[in-house]
Amino acid sequence: MFAGLALVLAYIGIYGVLTYVISQRVPEIGVRMALGATARDVMRLVLHHSVQMVFVGAGAGLALAVAATRLIEQLVTGVRSSDPSTFAIMIAVLLLAALFASVLPARRASRVDPMSALRQD
Repeated sequence: MFAGLALVLAYIGIYGVLTYVISQRVPEIGVRMALGATARDVMRLVLHHSVQMVFVGAGAGLALAVAATRLIEQLVTGVRSSDPSTFAIMIAVLLLAALFASVLPARRASRVDPMSALRQD
């Protein structure tokens, strides 16, 4: 139950961060669309950016999780470190949730009106 709640909170956090980042790039997206970029190009750009952010976060999280596991293993008797398959499954689940969370902001960015985006700045 706690793992499901943590996954929902991670999904909401990723969605919020991506929505904020994309809202900051609306003038850039408007310029790109005014110069001929299609909605598909914009969506690909946003998804590529979000995938990069997710992989950097997953790498940092994995490093910190391994370090925390080693520390807890030394401090608490009877606790053994998790096996690599647990880490792999959780990374895959979180990456899938992050990609799913980035689809809606990407679709919203691909529907930006170039004229209103250029006037926004």
